[in-house]
Amino acid sequence: MLKTFKNQNTQAEIVSLRHQLDDLVQQARHNERKLRRFQSLELRLIGVNSLFELIQAVIYPEYATFKWDTISLLLFDPEYEIQRILAEEGVDLQQHQTLMFATNVSMIESLYPLSLFPVLGSYSHEVQGSLFPVSRRSPASVALLPLVRHGKLIGSLNLGSDSAKRFAKGMRTDFFEHLAAVVAICIENATNLERLKRQGLMDSLTATNNRRFFDQRLYEEVESSKRSTDVLSCLLLDIDHFKQVNDSYGHQTGDKVLRDVASMLRGHMRGSDVLSRYGGEEFAALLSGTSEEKAVEVAERIRSSIEHRCFDSNSKEFYITISIGVATFNPGLNHGSKSLQGEDLIARADKALYEAKKNGRNQVVSCGDVSG
Repeated sequence: MLKTFKNQNTQAEIVSLRHQLDDLVQQARHNERKLRRFQSLELRLIGVNSLFELIQAVIYPEYATFKWDTISLLLFDPEYEIQRILAEEGVDLQQHQTLMFATNVSMIESLYPLSLFPVLGSYSHEVQGSLFPVSRRSPASVALLPLVRHGKLIGSLNLGSDSAKRFAKGMRTDFFEHLAAVVAICIENATNLERLKRQGLMDSLTATNNRRFFDQRLYEEVESSKRSTDVLSCLLLDIDHFKQVNDSYGHQTGDKVLRDVASMLRGHMRGSDVLSRYGGEEFAALLSGTSEEKAVEVAERIRSSIEHRCFDSNSKEFYITISIGVATFNPGLNHGSKSLQGEDLIARADKALYEAKKNGRNQVVSCGDVSG
């Protein structure tokens, strides 16, 4: 009888061990599948070609891959640098509500008060309400992943689930920690790459794009207008008698005037407009989707604001003026014409600028619509 009882106990132990082994195998297979999904996402992040493509890959992954119900990305951007980069790429941030920016790092630090590790648990509207868009219902549970580089927070990747059990407090966070590290590195690298690209395409004095950048964008904008038949206006802007500023007040004052004028020009431009220092005291701008009438209005506002701006050098006040030539490519006037090139548009604007100079300066002259 005792022997039979021992045999039964042994058999029960074997069955229990088999169940435990089956559970471990199932868990291992589950982790293997999860690892493959994370690795697939990481390879995609590493392989993208631009900062915006990277951000899109982060906040818009395939739902079937992870089944995260909502995702948002908060980036530390104190100088608005990332936002300017995206604007120059033509990104409308209004269309991407789950991409957010913080100019004060304390906003991100408040999400991780105890440590720089993922935070999992129930959703709190008071703490996490600003991280998730109001266009959908609030998640039941969340996973907040800190993006850290060199010991400093650069952002937060925020995942939400409609299931209260999906991101439970106390769950292992190994995969999330690895994903956060990869995302942080990719964002830092992509931002640095954009900085390097802009250094080669940026005028260091005025912090505007340089001639090389403008020539690249001119071709792209003209070809885009041909495809869409949207109008494209070009402004050439030249500071009047700039040599007199250098001769009278010195080159340092002349440099300051160029910087101030560039800043004023940016103030009259949209984020999608292209502004460049074209050479010397001359600037060029491309205004997409802007008719001749609207372009002349913008140019006139620029001319007036500069005319009334008081500059100074060693307490000596002085004023400057600017002449502006306008040319507008209107492919809708001649749908069959594909012959116009960027150089043609610039030549028309340059001719209008020459007329403005010849007629007394401090004025806006337009050559009208150009159809091709």
